[in-house]
Amino acid sequence: MQVIGNDMAKATFDVALPLSDGKYRTKAKFPNTTKGYTEFLAWRAKHAPDAAVGMEATGIYHEALARALVEAGVTVYVANPARVKAFGQAEGVRTKTDRSDAKLIARFFEAQRPEKLHPYVPPTPSEVKLRALVRRRDDLQEMLQMEQNRLEVADISVQQGINDVIRTLEEQIKQVRKAIQDHIDNDPDLRGRHQLLTSIPGVGDTSSAQLLAFLGDLNKYSDVRQVVAHAGLNPAQRQSGNYEGKARISRVGDANFRKKLYMPALTGKTYNPTLKAFAERLSEKGKPFKVIMCALMRKLIHLVWGVLKSGQPFEPEVVLA
Repeated sequence: MQVIGNDMAKATFDVALPLSDGKYRTKAKFPNTTKGYTEFLAWRAKHAPDAAVGMEATGIYHEALARALVEAGVTVYVANPARVKAFGQAEGVRTKTDRSDAKLIARFFEAQRPEKLHPYVPPTPSEVKLRALVRRRDDLQEMLQMEQNRLEVADISVQQGINDVIRTLEEQIKQVRKAIQDHIDNDPDLRGRHQLLTSIPGVGDTSSAQLLAFLGDLNKYSDVRQVVAHAGLNPAQRQSGNYEGKARISRVGDANFRKKLYMPALTGKTYNPTLKAFAERLSEKGKPFKVIMCALMRKLIHLVWGVLKSGQPFEPEVVLA
């Protein structure tokens, strides 16, 4: 399988096409715009019309290009940057340039077993809007927390100004929350999935919106283990020779998605009978709090997968059976 490596940046992207002699055909600085996408498609049509395109998940930078390529009929693969970095470290890559990154990305995808690669499926326009609204709410929440922290230590001469900013942020958060709820309510698919998610004790309106935004369509995952890996919660065993270290979570996943699982798992530890019983068993075995929380987040993913795949609300007696 031939894969063109694509190294994305905010304004431009560079590409590398592996050749049969071990060398690469490269092209630098395509604009990260509609015009640049058209230029790249023409370049690909000339040099490798059947090649897939591989890229890293770079926040929002890769999304527009990936969507444009899929709409043009190109197979696109998207990988977590941490996996590509680990692959490069295993290769002993030392040079760091945009073109060398594009070459590394191409090698990474060509080294993968075909059954492990899953073509990128762009989010629907409705999911794109929800993700934007959720990100905006999260940004506003962070700004609010920063201002509240400043207020605690601020001189009296600036407290009024900080309070004004806090009130403005609180009003904006209220407006965005309403926009999120209205958007979910007005989309039958999102509304149905939201109702299933909130049937799980511990998953409220806020957590449900976050999961819908960052989990996306379950059809892009072959099984629940891929969702666990997407969150970076799959175990990574450290082993060398006769030494076998403690298993830790890989963290080779979407850190933002992993972060969104923490609060519903923590709440579920108290109010969800399935998660509560699971946490108690782990605690009786002497597991530390962090280990228990990681296990609860993995368990929560299984519960989320179960209700969304079955289309049935959460039933603790079924899970515990």
